[in-house]
Amino acid sequence: MSRIHEALKKAEQERASVPVSDVVAFQPDPAIGRPSDRADDGTAAHDILVSATTGVHPGGDYLRFEDLVARCSRPQWRLDPGANVFFNESLSPQAAEQFRTLRSRLYEIRKAQPLRSLLVTSALPAEGKTFVTSNLAQAFVRQPDHRVLIIDADLRRSRLHIPLGAPSAPGLTEYLRGDADVVSVIQHGHEGNLCLIPGGAEASNPSELLLNGRLQALLAHVAPVFDWVILDSPPCLPVADSSVLAGLCDGVVLVVRAASTPAEVAQRACQELEGRNLVGVVLNGTKDGAGYASYYYQRYGEDGKGEE
Repeated sequence: MSRIHEALKKAEQERASVPVSDVVAFQPDPAIGRPSDRADDGTAAHDILVSATTGVHPGGDYLRFEDLVARCSRPQWRLDPGANVFFNESLSPQAAEQFRTLRSRLYEIRKAQPLRSLLVTSALPAEGKTFVTSNLAQAFVRQPDHRVLIIDADLRRSRLHIPLGAPSAPGLTEYLRGDADVVSVIQHGHEGNLCLIPGGAEASNPSELLLNGRLQALLAHVAPVFDWVILDSPPCLPVADSSVLAGLCDGVVLVVRAASTPAEVAQRACQELEGRNLVGVVLNGTKDGAGYASYYYQRYGEDGKGEE
């Protein structure tokens, strides 16, 4: 039995009241992939060709990040201190540091393979994927000149706007329907370099919208502007949306909730994401000082067998 499987069993056995705070990432495998075309310090040409409808103007001028921010929506976000560990470190003394650790692990992976767009998913609902998405983005933008776009791609239950205190629409649904352009669905509502595309209006046909090709075009257009593009997706076992989204991203992070997610369910989720570049797993909601680090500083499949 792998160390990861043992850790999941340990978490399952400790079903109890646990804070939704601590997160620890697996250590990457330095031998995988090819060298990334992105530097760890975030240096890149943050440029994009933008038009009113598609996000690209074939004959237009390059738009810098600063110009994009000036043109996009600028609502006043009201960040929820109960969901943002960098604004309320009393949530857990170690929570912010664990997100910095997760950030470092992802940069290590980036040294070995292209990794700019990242999907965050979970096996089941209520495992903390939106919490991880939001706080991981905050960890990235705390580095000088690092630009991050987070996208709420959970069109069935959009919640990424809630921890930011941001408007929920217009968002991804409106863009995928063709009712809004790229610039009008991007929000920059707080100081720093974090932008958001919320989920938007409720969609009756989310899977069909995600497959219509517009999301792939959006990612291709906005990725050069940002150091990281992070998508929050639906859980991967109940619906097929996350599998579709994973195919559009450079890597996938699976969130597992301590003392909640059964080991066999986490195993099924890993199997569901097989072939989708699962770069690591995050254990969310551990007890302070629970000692999970000895189990969880390991990348998914680092033993070469792909075991979870």
